Amino acid sequence: MRETKSTVVILTALALEYAAVRAHITDREELVHPGGTRVERGRLDGTDWSVALAELGEGAVHAAALTTQIVSWLRPGAVLFVGVAGSLKQDIGIGDVVIGTRVYAVQGGKRTPDGFLVRPEAWPGSHALVQAARSAVRDMPEIRAHFKPIAAGDVVLADARSGIARHLRAHYNDAAAIETEGSGAAHAAHLGGQVDALVIRGISDLADTAKSAADASGSQERAARRAAAVAMGVLRRHQVRGASGTPGDTGADGRRGAGTGSAYAGDHVDFRDGVFLGPVTGKSEGERP
Repeated sequence: MRETKSTVVILTALALEYAAVRAHITDREELVHPGGTRVERGRLDGTDWSVALAELGEGAVHAAALTTQIVSWLRPGAVLFVGVAGSLKQDIGIGDVVIGTRVYAVQGGKRTPDGFLVRPEAWPGSHALVQAARSAVRDMPEIRAHFKPIAAGDVVLADARSGIARHLRAHYNDAAAIETEGSGAAHAAHLGGQVDALVIRGISDLADTAKSAADASGSQERAARRAAAVAMGVLRRHQVRGASGTPGDTGADGRRGAGTGSAYAGDHVDFRDGVFLGPVTGKSEGERP
């Protein structure tokens, strides 16, 4: 596939999460990686985005492996993980949306005679995407959004009094939601280089013994739709860093296309404000019409 700076990858784990995002994407076509991974690529109307949507399945390790593959394949400018989660806070209810300012991998540590010593890992959400989300939700009064850390671990929490619940309250007390794939996707995006990444989760249960009843009521579908709506709002606000000539693309001084290394005037490259420690060599192939 041809590399494009206007590609965003949206990752989901469950079919219902995939369906919620897919409803916003038009002109879809299926792409197949040589290894068998499939994505649907289409457009988000009203934007320049090419959206590649994938359903990865459950689990952080699975998410990390497939995110790495997809990022290497499609070379996106941004990666969003969109889906559902359980709430860890009394003031965050079913139907709310949590935008991950950080994602914690919550199960690492060392077991000693003195107890379990936590060895936390965390990945921040992209500043640009978090800011786009803050802007987007201001115009979405129907959605109650929270900008908080998200805990990720290979566990489905359905008991607020369980050992893992106590572990989260003791060591990750600022986490607002718990899910299973975000840490894997965030880690893979981080290792993939300069790609903006953000986890967006709709709250479908309260991570307690009423989880099954909440799921049966259709809360997962409703939460997925709200998370997908926020993700679309983010993309309507955000433009990929360095994508010269696109709406909202500005350099350090706020001038569109004025950043170091931005392209202008056809085959020219703008190096104003750049710092060089050696020679710069350019090559032109073929004649311009």
